[in-house]
Amino acid sequence: MYGAGDVRVEKVPDPSIRKSTDALLRVTRACICGSDLWPYKNMERSDKGSRMGHEFIGVIEDVGKDVRTVKRGDLVVVPFAWSDGTCEFCRQGLQTSCLHGGWWGGTKLDGGQGEAVRVPQADGTVVKLPVGPDDALMPGLLTLSDVMSTGHHAAVCAKVGPGRIAAVVGDGAVGLCGVIAARRLGAEQVIMLGRHPDRIKLAMEFGATDIVSERGEAATEKVLELTGGLGAHSVLECVGLHDSNVTALSITRPGGAVGRVGVPQEEDLPEATPAFFKNVTIAGGPAPARAYIEELMPDVLEGKIEPGRVFDRVTDLDGVPDGYRAMNDREAIKVMIAL
Repeated sequence: MYGAGDVRVEKVPDPSIRKSTDALLRVTRACICGSDLWPYKNMERSDKGSRMGHEFIGVIEDVGKDVRTVKRGDLVVVPFAWSDGTCEFCRQGLQTSCLHGGWWGGTKLDGGQGEAVRVPQADGTVVKLPVGPDDALMPGLLTLSDVMSTGHHAAVCAKVGPGRIAAVVGDGAVGLCGVIAARRLGAEQVIMLGRHPDRIKLAMEFGATDIVSERGEAATEKVLELTGGLGAHSVLECVGLHDSNVTALSITRPGGAVGRVGVPQEEDLPEATPAFFKNVTIAGGPAPARAYIEELMPDVLEGKIEPGRVFDRVTDLDGVPDGYRAMNDREAIKVMIAL
């Protein structure tokens, strides 16, 4: 990506093993993330460009001499942050804060929206898949790299549990996966705040019990009406904008919790004072997907959850620029790239 709206498919040097803990991976599936749309809207012009993509599955082509957990030919899913798996934060299940980890893409590391990737810290990062690269469950397994794990993280941070009322702010792929996660963790009522018919339909099929299409104060009033005037116990904020945070905090009942996974687009958190006086817990951040993949994978493999349904368009590498446009214009919920 060279700037707002400027996505190009280019030839770059092939990756190679640089460190003994590296693996080389041939990408078989990747996708475009809702968070990729922020630079697509706002990125300043760059001469170097930034490699894109942080959600992918692929086949191991080669490994460094110190890699122990995977070998050539293994099919693996790769979380959106790489990590060593051994530092203090990794041991706590917070791999997004790994002392020796990092993020895909940019100007120095490969991105997942390409044919091949050098994976640093392979043992701490990738997770082997027990299926072949053409398995029908590829879309669902791909979501474990980010959106399903992120929706789950929102639900965990919002303290979703049996008998609780959950509300999901945002009807993108993460919000839709948040509906799955809330139902999976036992929420009795799941309120989806969204406006797009195709996404509303999918949310209800995923288990949403109520839909709120109003915005602003009208949305808050509607949620309060649906919750006996008290608000939701657990609110999943899956957008990151000022207004979405205002709504999330406004619809949380006293003593409730908000799980924030939408990448913040402003520095300040709105509604901080009302949330303080309601004793609302505010938690969240980048989901440690590596900590969740092995927990969520059996449910995907057994068909208990179907997060792969958030993909409503498939393209090849040449179609990636138009995939960005389609997602930005709300023509597609989430675009998968098949290589």
